[in-house]
Amino acid sequence: MTEDAAEDAAEDADVTLDAKGLNCPLPVLRARKAMRGVPPGGLLRVLATDPAAVADFRAYCDQTGHGFVASAECEPGVFEIILRRKAKPGPEQAIPPV
Repeated sequence: MTEDAAEDAAEDADVTLDAKGLNCPLPVLRARKAMRGVPPGGLLRVLATDPAAVADFRAYCDQTGHGFVASAECEPGVFEIILRRKAKPGPEQAIPPV
């Protein structure tokens, strides 16, 4: 993905999560919770300072079926990670009946 495409994805994000200052596993745990507020197929933008965050989010996406769209160091020591919520919620994300 080009840098311009990554910037467009960041601008189109449905939800932004500021996980700066948090270390593993907190950014992923907070993103998992924030993902509930993202519509299927929508984008979650995560800002993280943990150097392992990019690898952690790739593994999270592999395990959950969400898409890893892009990552970039948007400023020194701050990583911007764009995730796409999978189109159909799985059992762990199913919305309970009201």
